[in-house]
Amino acid sequence: MLFNSLEFAIFLIIVFAVFWVCKERFRPHILMLSSFYFYMQWKAEYLLLIIAIILISYLCAVGIAKYKEKDDGIKMQKFLVALNCLGCLGLLFYFKYFNFLSESISSFLQGFNISNGTLLIDVILPVGISFYTFQTVGYVIDVYRGDTKAEKDIVTYAAFVSFFPQLVAGPIERSTNLLPQIKKEHVFDYKEATYGLKLMAWGYYKKLVISDVLAPYIDRLYGDIHSHTGIDLIIGAVFFSIMIYCDFSGYSDIAIGTARLFGIKLMKNFDSPFFSKSVEECWRRWHISLSGWFRDYLYIPMGGGRKGLLRKYLNWLVVFAASGLWHGAAWHFVIWGVSQGIFQILENIFKKPLKKFRENKIGAVIATIVTFSLFTLSCIFFRAQSVSDGVYSITHLFEGFGSAAYFKNNLELWLLPSIVIAFTILLLAVYDYASLKTDVIAWISEKPKAVRYTVYAGLLLIIMLFKASSKAEFVYFQF
Repeated sequence: MLFNSLEFAIFLIIVFAVFWVCKERFRPHILMLSSFYFYMQWKAEYLLLIIAIILISYLCAVGIAKYKEKDDGIKMQKFLVALNCLGCLGLLFYFKYFNFLSESISSFLQGFNISNGTLLIDVILPVGISFYTFQTVGYVIDVYRGDTKAEKDIVTYAAFVSFFPQLVAGPIERSTNLLPQIKKEHVFDYKEATYGLKLMAWGYYKKLVISDVLAPYIDRLYGDIHSHTGIDLIIGAVFFSIMIYCDFSGYSDIAIGTARLFGIKLMKNFDSPFFSKSVEECWRRWHISLSGWFRDYLYIPMGGGRKGLLRKYLNWLVVFAASGLWHGAAWHFVIWGVSQGIFQILENIFKKPLKKFRENKIGAVIATIVTFSLFTLSCIFFRAQSVSDGVYSITHLFEGFGSAAYFKNNLELWLLPSIVIAFTILLLAVYDYASLKTDVIAWISEKPKAVRYTVYAGLLLIIMLFKASSKAEFVYFQF
């Protein structure tokens, strides 16, 4: 069930009405059951998978809480943390990484002329498994660390793991934020609900007007990448960076806005990342929930920056490589992740001169452009269908630049998105830049009715006029 579908609109209206009509004690049940139904719309059998992950993490967390009361329970607590990681991450590995590992081992052995049969399994990757798996692993670790208490009510916990607005593509919520909100007494707040609807509208703008309009052109380009050079590849790379941002941040806005309808505030997942002046800053603003997860549950446990400069750089590379693998079971995703780590290391090495350079306005503008360019360059591997396709794109970015044969011969391919993006991206840029200093939606909501309704009507009109003709899945569903 896609957010950008009539089915979801009907589903949301029904769940919203039932949630607020029913008594408080039934509301966690409503959230759990509606979330289960929502997840079943992709593949009903995979409801058993998320239930299994819920039960494994629930029992391990309750067990950890039990052994905290015993003086000699630390070993058992560690065992339960390991058991939960093995169970939840083991399922993730089976569905997402088994074939990748098997093919990688087979290719490695063939390099030594050792022939072996490649063992592959025929499974479909469950939607959102990387998101809710990380959420449950983080929860159990938080219980072990004492950052949160183990949830005894299985229904409340199941609602926390499966909460449908953020179930399939985040944000990857922390138990310290979402669990208390599911448990609390909910009082309908008109202002909060309307804020959520406005945020959803902005998310639909980014998805329908920008991402979905660009997607088919980008797919056509990368589907036959070896036929293109120069300006084609540059335009395609820039468009993809814009598309992936609008697609994923658009989903996050819709998810956060939907949660507001139920009186729940999810964490912010994007914070105008393309206005960052460094790669490090960009990653603080891009997919914030995932970056924070890797920082707290991988980078810091590995030693963070406490064990010397070389160890810190190595930890960065490991974290970014893991981030690449999280996004997809393929080596071109690993290259994308590692390249981000290398950029950040180089920035750190030249930290002092770069900091001084960014202090003036011109330097800040140049730093912002360079940061976006580096992000876009690395995203070529993110979008490529293989390592060889990524290498081809990188090595042919400036080949035949003057001729631009493909651009000229396929003017209709780029003309429409170029015209649309010139207008829609300007509105996006204005919104994101203003968001650096203020909550734009709250600011508009305080204006006189005539101004507010003119803005709302204008946004809806733009969506109706410029939205893509066909619906597309959100890109991050595949992760």
